[in-house]
Amino acid sequence: MEQFLSEPSGSEPPECAQDIGSWCQQVWEITGNPWLAASADWLIARPLRILLILLGAILIRFFVRKLIDRLTRTSAEGAAKVPAILRPLKERAPEVLGPVVLERRRQRAQTIGSLLKSLTSFVVFGLAFVLILGELGINLAPILASAGIVGVAVGFGAQNLVRDFLSGIFMMLEDQYGVGDIVDVGEATGTVESVGLRITTLRDLNGTVWYVRNGEVLRVGNFSQGYAVAVVDIPVGYHSGIDKATAVLEHVAKKAAELDSIAPDVLEAPQVLGVENVTPEAVQLRLTTKVRPGRQWAVQRALRAEIMRALEREGFEPPLGLFLGARGRNGEPADS
Repeated sequence: MEQFLSEPSGSEPPECAQDIGSWCQQVWEITGNPWLAASADWLIARPLRILLILLGAILIRFFVRKLIDRLTRTSAEGAAKVPAILRPLKERAPEVLGPVVLERRRQRAQTIGSLLKSLTSFVVFGLAFVLILGELGINLAPILASAGIVGVAVGFGAQNLVRDFLSGIFMMLEDQYGVGDIVDVGEATGTVESVGLRITTLRDLNGTVWYVRNGEVLRVGNFSQGYAVAVVDIPVGYHSGIDKATAVLEHVAKKAAELDSIAPDVLEAPQVLGVENVTPEAVQLRLTTKVRPGRQWAVQRALRAEIMRALEREGFEPPLGLFLGARGRNGEPADS
């Protein structure tokens, strides 16, 4: 080994040894071996640069991921605390969700953070890979061209998957719906239990869990944003007197809206719109009132119960269809 590293008789230094401060010059001074000096760039300089590139990529990825974790962290103080990453984005979470808002924000922040972490890893290690290939002297043009062809092929083969992810990203950024919202996505209607970049999970009124691909959602009806309208249709008989029934509805609806059970949910006084529909059995009267999102069904049930009791007290007879149906249930034929 000493013989190999010692300067052979008659050997001359390589040209690169004349560059003061270069690896070649330093190796030549230490070993006196022209081959080692000429190969110093491959044996020492390039491995060191590759190691620095990898180390730099790992450190950059580590600090960026730490920053993303900090931006997506949800405080345990309560639902009023919004993660920093969500502050520039529009939020449509209804107040009626209460404590569910915290889970909604946490899940939304974590999903966006997961996306940013994946993008960070892809970009940082992708650039590091390109720089390492450059250090090895590999021509990048054919590789990039091949990668482009493979990308196009994969894009065609996985276009549904890509569409699901892109749709999920926009749903998250725009906050079209979130955990706790009651939505209609076409094929299914129910309460949102989770929202991911590819799949949205709903649970309908029957308890069935629906897994909806985000790319298949063409339109979304959200019952939990802004405000809702409670619509109550009351059937009355033809001989009941429409004007009298309308007056009773107005009075009872106003009193019912002040009940402790629904008063916090009613935003505006109920309005009787009048005759909505006429059938062979009855005349339908409609009233509406603006309520907090997601509370329209509870308000409708309470108003309907109070109105039906009031109509019974006032002596209104049930419509013909309801009367015949009641007779049929008591054992007599409904069409007799």
